[in-house]
Amino acid sequence: MTVTETKLKGCFLLEPVVFEDNRGSFMESFNKEEFEKAIGLKVQFVQDNQSFSKKGVVRALHRQTGAHEQAKLVRVLSGKVLDVAVDVRKSSSTFGQHIAIELSSENRRQLFMPKGFLHGFLALSDTVEFFYKCDCHYVKGSEEGVIYNDPSLNIDWNFPEEQMLLSEKDRQLPTFKQLYQ
Repeated sequence: MTVTETKLKGCFLLEPVVFEDNRGSFMESFNKEEFEKAIGLKVQFVQDNQSFSKKGVVRALHRQTGAHEQAKLVRVLSGKVLDVAVDVRKSSSTFGQHIAIELSSENRRQLFMPKGFLHGFLALSDTVEFFYKCDCHYVKGSEEGVIYNDPSLNIDWNFPEEQMLLSEKDRQLPTFKQLYQ
C-alpha cells in the first residue's frame, strides 16, 4: 500500500496494491498494523457505515464533535465521487483549508481523516456505494456541519449546482465563519 500525506496535516491518501489476473483481482483493503505504521497513529475503528447515492447527491460537509469526534477512513465500493475534507482544527497550520480528491471503485483509493475534519462527497457516477470506517460511534446530538457551497471555503465541486441533490438538513447548514470564526 502506498500512503501519502495530503497538504492537510494528518490527512492521508491510501492506494492499495492490487493483484490482477485472468480471474479478476484481489487487494488488501485494510491492515491495522500497516495502516497505523504508515500514518503514525493508533486508531481503533468501532463502526462501519455504508451509503448508497445517485448521481449528483451531495453529502456534505459533516463531522461529529466533542467526545464523539471521529477519525474516518473512507472509500468507494462502486462508482465514483469527489471526496472533500476540510481541516477545522483551530491549532492546525492548515485550518480552514480543504482537499478534493476523486475516489472510485476503479482507482481503489482511500482517504483517512483524523479527528477535526469536516467531510463530504459528491456522487459523480450514476450510482455510488460509499464505505466509512469510524473510530467513534455516531451520536446524533454531536452532529455539526457547514454548507457545501460556503464562499470562504471556495470548494470547486466541478458539477452543475442545479443538478446537485441535497437533503433539507444539508441545505440549512451554517457557513464556516458562523461556526469557526
